[in-house]
Amino acid sequence: FRLFYFLIFGYFIKPKFVFRLVNLSICIYLFWRNIVSLGLLGNKIGMTQIFDESGNIIPVTILKVGPCVITQVKTMLSDGYNAIQIGYGNVASKSLTQPELGHLQKSNLQPLKYLKEFRVTNPEDFEVGQILNVESFTAGQLINVTGKSNGKGFSGLQKRHNFTRGPMTHGSKNHRAPGSIGMGTTPGRVLPGKKMAGQLGNKVTNIKKLKIIQVNNDENILVVKGSVPG
Repeated sequence: FRLFYFLIFGYFIKPKFVFRLVNLSICIYLFWRNIVSLGLLGNKIGMTQIFDESGNIIPVTILKVGPCVITQVKTMLSDGYNAIQIGYGNVASKSLTQPELGHLQKSNLQPLKYLKEFRVTNPEDFEVGQILNVESFTAGQLINVTGKSNGKGFSGLQKRHNFTRGPMTHGSKNHRAPGSIGMGTTPGRVLPGKKMAGQLGNKVTNIKKLKIIQVNNDENILVVKGSVPG
């Protein structure tokens, strides 16, 4: 299982503990009630394929979303803005700092590994301890997924930027070299943004308009068409 963070409306969280040794996070954007910006946390189970009514194969990703608990409700009167904070991932008390532990104990909540805050316009509709899950989703909705791509380490130009290789025969020794990286005396430096070899992956990646194929409220499962980062 790969740990993901699912955020409706697009806020990104960096995950720290992993399944299958893959660090990943995900954001799901979705209009819910058209007035709030919420987030959910969950796990990516993996990819598979299903068949539609016409017998066509559909590649899908199975996501276990939430349930997430509201850990704090902020209002304009008390905090200067309206927002809610949600948490996910039961964890041992020793894994949290004392301020984090005290923050959750103040609301009589279990220790949670991950917390994320979202602005809302109607904080009165939420309360501490309220559970958010996949009941907010329906089949056929389009969502945007933002996540952290798999890290591939230090990679060359052909793999990282799809550069064309040099000649492989006729005495050429420039097979996978980058070639020129700038002008000479003027300006006499490598310009910013020059595509070169370096770290590939392990960056925030956006996948837009993924269609929800199925929603399983009993198991908190979302089945979306296509792949997600990671």
